[in-house]
Amino acid sequence: MATDKKVWTFEEVVKHNKHNDCWLIMDGKVYDVSSYMDDHPGGDEVLLSTTGKDATNDFEDVGHSDSARKMLVKFHIGDIDMATVPLKRTHVSSEQATNNSGSVSNILKLLIPLVVLGLAFAALHFKKEQ
Repeated sequence: MATDKKVWTFEEVVKHNKHNDCWLIMDGKVYDVSSYMDDHPGGDEVLLSTTGKDATNDFEDVGHSDSARKMLVKFHIGDIDMATVPLKRTHVSSEQATNNSGSVSNILKLLIPLVVLGLAFAALHFKKEQ
């Protein structure tokens, strides 16, 4: 009893990124895990964080059990057109966000003293004119 599964584009899949409408890409397959969000042992945030990218590495890094892998079968809705998946990951990890905010922080550490010095200079200059 073979059923024809659809081939989805990356653009179509990434639209499904909400609690009640969540699709994942893993190993070239597309899974609709919307009905599993409340039951996922790691919480729905874990699943939502893997939308918008290929979640294969995230799934493998956790070390899911054989029963978890078998469970995926019921959520499989088709395959991903790999030609539409961006080569570069566009998702920003929390580590990347921290690193980026760190560089902004470093810039501010340099700019704030300069602004303070500039204001002090302007105040002295203004005081001399009066």
